[in-house]
Amino acid sequence: MTQFIIICIYLALLLILGMFASSLFKGTKEDYQLASHSIGPFLLLMSIFGTTMTAFALVGSSGEAFKEGIGVYGMLASSSGIIHSLCFFVIGVKLWGLGRKYGYTTQIQYFRDRLHNDSIGLLLFPILVGMIIPYLLIGVISGGIVMQTMTGGPGDTGAFPGLFPTDSPATNGGLPPWLGSLLICVVVLVYVFFGGMRGTAWANAFQTIVFMILGVVTFCVIATKLAANANPDAPAPGFMESLRICSEAVGESHATRSEMSKTKFFTYLLIPLSVGMFPHLFQHWLTAKSAKSFKLPVVAHPVFIMIVWVPCVLIGIWATTSLVPARPPLPSNPNAVLPFLVKTQTTPILGGLLTAGILAAIMSSLDSQFLCIGTMFGTDLVTHYFGKDRFTDRQQVLITRAFIVAIVAVTYLLSLANPRSVFSMGVWCFSGFASLFPLVFASVYWRRLTAPGAYACVLSVLATWIYLFKEAKFGGNRSYVLELEIGGTTYELMPVVAIFSVGLIAMVVVSLITKPPEEKVLAKFFPPANADSNG
Repeated sequence: MTQFIIICIYLALLLILGMFASSLFKGTKEDYQLASHSIGPFLLLMSIFGTTMTAFALVGSSGEAFKEGIGVYGMLASSSGIIHSLCFFVIGVKLWGLGRKYGYTTQIQYFRDRLHNDSIGLLLFPILVGMIIPYLLIGVISGGIVMQTMTGGPGDTGAFPGLFPTDSPATNGGLPPWLGSLLICVVVLVYVFFGGMRGTAWANAFQTIVFMILGVVTFCVIATKLAANANPDAPAPGFMESLRICSEAVGESHATRSEMSKTKFFTYLLIPLSVGMFPHLFQHWLTAKSAKSFKLPVVAHPVFIMIVWVPCVLIGIWATTSLVPARPPLPSNPNAVLPFLVKTQTTPILGGLLTAGILAAIMSSLDSQFLCIGTMFGTDLVTHYFGKDRFTDRQQVLITRAFIVAIVAVTYLLSLANPRSVFSMGVWCFSGFASLFPLVFASVYWRRLTAPGAYACVLSVLATWIYLFKEAKFGGNRSYVLELEIGGTTYELMPVVAIFSVGLIAMVVVSLITKPPEEKVLAKFFPPANADSNG
């Protein structure tokens, strides 16, 4: 009950923050969707980082490290820190400038204009939404699991006297996952519905601060408690000594990446490129007050990633050691490893606060994605094809809000199905976005990109992704990789390599064999003075 009360207080604070942001709403579509381009450096950093740090980074990374070992950090965290900032600098600043100059709100608006092709939006909209939905499911499913784990009983007796006492081990006496997920969806929906982008940015900043501070606290407390378990009769060790004790207890298979294929490890480097194609990140970029607002996110983002990922991955590998008490037993679901250790190795009050931190990371991504999908529907489908002049700003905001409600409902209903691994779902989702990165990069820097080339890229990526996802039993086979034999040696490659390569080759070949774009179109995006250097 203590944890549940703290969780409810935290969710109430989010609702209050969202409602306060709504009181500043100016009533215009631009203010609702882009906060009137008023976001400064600090808020931009907090909102972008909060959006990219999802349940995948906290719940998923701990669970994957529990299963695979320390190599998980190198696969995604260290590379993401560099590649994300590079994308912000190389892609984000450019698109911000074009968006401010030509009034773009969404990716699809930009691609329609850049390719001088109206139908590209009809192709991109369902694909982008289809790839965002698994991303949303990661957060909704994780939120339900975290709340169920934290409000459940000890699980070491025949009965489960948690918040909802039961004799069934299905929920361990905790808040049923379906109810926890519903609570998360409702809270996010309320402050996004009323607060729009300003409410989302403020909530993201608040939640980013919460989960970063409480994440460090979680790390210190769990490290000290697990180290104390090594010798209960000795005085409690200091923090540095606790790190040494916990690290020495980890088996070789989890303390190194010796059992992880080197080619599989390095081909993970393609996955962080997904941020360059995230539609919700595109929308956040456009909220910046000026190009100078990007300086802080570019510099600080890698540091923030380290602060979040290092504790989560270390906690995951520590869970494999004998320092974790045998009773209650570790959950079989890797997604529940982090909340389980928070619950069993901390006090109820601290556990409740740390749970709020985990939920903060989960919800700081859901809000941006819900708002982005609603914006794309209202802007790229309804007003684009029925005419901007047919709808007032107030009506366009209502259309956006209505679709947000619909997509939240659909996401919640899909989350009720049997959940897959959070990490596995995230990798497949990011693989699709990363494979479309060549398209957005070429649109900014390659004059020769044509609309048929863009179609070829998107369709080939879609077909390859669907085929490989099916081969991986729709994410059920978590160890699915591609095998390449050269000289009798077999190399394991992540599926993203094939998807990325097929899309890139298709885009380049088709663009080169089709009619070049008209100069009057290119002049909008490549000023004459820079034409040679960008050609």
